[in-house]
Amino acid sequence: MPPSCCASLSQYTHHHLVVFLLTFFSYVLLHASRKTFSNVKVSISAQWTPSILNDSSPAFSPGETWQDNRLFEDEKQATLFLGILDSIFLFSYALGLYLSGVIGDRVNLRYVLCFGLCGSAAVEFVFGTLTEWLHIYNLYLYSSLWVLNGLLQSAVWPCVVAVMGNWFGKAGRGFVFGLWSACASVGNILGAFLASSVLKYGYEYAFLVTSVVQFAGGVVVFFGLLTSPKEVGLSLESETGLGPIETDTDSHKPLMSDEEDEVEVEVYGRRGQSVEQPVEPPAESPQAIGFLKAFCLPGVLPYSLAYACLKLVNYSFFFWLPFYLSNNYKWKEAQADRLSVWYDVGGIIGGTLQGLISDFMGKRAPVLVVSLMLAIGALVGYSRSPNDQVINGVLLAITGFFIGGPSNIISSAISADLGRQDALRGSKEALATVTGIVDGTGSIGAAAGQYLVSLIESKLGWMSVFYFFIVMTAGSIVFITPLLVRELRAMWTERRARQRQL
Repeated sequence: MPPSCCASLSQYTHHHLVVFLLTFFSYVLLHASRKTFSNVKVSISAQWTPSILNDSSPAFSPGETWQDNRLFEDEKQATLFLGILDSIFLFSYALGLYLSGVIGDRVNLRYVLCFGLCGSAAVEFVFGTLTEWLHIYNLYLYSSLWVLNGLLQSAVWPCVVAVMGNWFGKAGRGFVFGLWSACASVGNILGAFLASSVLKYGYEYAFLVTSVVQFAGGVVVFFGLLTSPKEVGLSLESETGLGPIETDTDSHKPLMSDEEDEVEVEVYGRRGQSVEQPVEPPAESPQAIGFLKAFCLPGVLPYSLAYACLKLVNYSFFFWLPFYLSNNYKWKEAQADRLSVWYDVGGIIGGTLQGLISDFMGKRAPVLVVSLMLAIGALVGYSRSPNDQVINGVLLAITGFFIGGPSNIISSAISADLGRQDALRGSKEALATVTGIVDGTGSIGAAAGQYLVSLIESKLGWMSVFYFFIVMTAGSIVFITPLLVRELRAMWTERRARQRQL
C-alpha cells in the first residue's frame, strides 16, 4: 500500500507548488488556444462557403462571395477540409513529439517549453487573425501553418511532464498527476468561454485573444520556471518532497513492480544507520536514453497503442463536439461551445479520482480497464441523447469521466511511471523521451481518426461515428489487458506471500 497522499503532500515545498502551477497553466493556455479552432469551425465553414448553400453565412456582395473567400462550393467540402486540417495538425504534432521528447532530455527544458508556447501563439495569430484581417484565403497556406503549429505545440507536453517528474516522486503520483493532468480539460473550458465571448465580433478575434494570452504565458514561464530542484540547491529529500529513500530507489520503479515492499524495507534498514550517509555512492551525471531503447522499455509499447485508440476518441470529442452539437441539435454555436465544457469537467473529476484510486491500489491497469468498459456504455448512452441541453450535459460529463479520465492518467502518471522504472536506473534523463513516445503514438491514432470522423460522418452519419468510437475504446482495453493480467498476478503473488508470513 503506498503512503498516504496527505502525508506525501505535506512534505512538498513552495517550490513544488510554483512548479505545479506554472506547468499546469502553461498547458492550460496551450489547450485553450488549440480549443479555439474546434469552437469556431461553424464560423470558419460559413466564411469559406459564403453562398446560399450555407444558411449560417451572412449576406455578402457578389464580388466578395465569389472571388475573395469562396474556397468550397458547399459546407460538406468545408467540413471535410476542416477534418483534414485536424489530421495535418495531429500528424505533425505526433512527429514533433518523437523529436521534442528526445530534444527535451538533452536541452534545457525551459528553453524548449517557452519556444513551443511563444512560437505556437505566433502561428495561430497568423492562421486565424492575420489572414482574415488581410483577406488571405489559401488552402496551402492554411495547411502549412497548421503543420508548423503542430510541430511547435509538440514541444510543450513532454517538457511539462518531465519537469513535473523531476519534482514529484512516485508516492502519490497518481493523485498529483491526475489532478495536474486536468490542465488540458481546464484549457478546453477556458478556450470555449474565451471563444464564445468574442465570437460575435468574428472568429479572428477568438484566435487573437487566445494567442496573445498564450504568448504572455510563455514569457512568464521563461522567467519563472525551475525545471529541477538542483537549480535552487535543494537536497534529494526536498527534491521529491518524499525523502531520499524514494528518490534513491523507489522513484525508478513503476507501480507494476512486484518487489516494491521488499526494496523499501531494505532501504529503510540501510538509511537507519546514518542520516548523513547516502544509500548509494554518487553516480555520474545521467545521460539521455536513446529513442529505440526507450521504445523497447517494458510497458511503453502496449500503453502507447492503447493511448492511440483512446486519444482518437478523446480528441474527436475535443475537435468535433461543438460542431456536432451545433449541427445535430441546431443549437447556436456559442451555446454548443459552453455545453461542450461538461465533457472536460467529467475528465477533470475522472482523472483525479481514478489517479487517487490507482495510488491506493498500487496498480494502474485495473482502474483503467474498469473505466474503459464503463466508457463503452457511456458512449452508447450519449449517442442516443435527446434534444435537451441538461440531459446532454449530464451524459457528456459521464462520458468525459470514463474516457477523459483514463486518457489523462496514461498521458501523465503512467508516462512518468514508465520513465522512472528499473531499466532506467542508469539514466534519469528519459522522462521527456518516454512521454514523447506515448503521446506521439497516441497522436498518430488521433490524427488518423480525425479524417475518418469527417469521412464517416459525411457518408454514414453521426451514429456510425459513435460506433467507431466504441470499437476504438474496446481496442484500448485489448492493449491494456496483458498489463492488467501481469498486475493481477503480482497482486496475487504479494497476497500469498503475506499469508505465508502470517
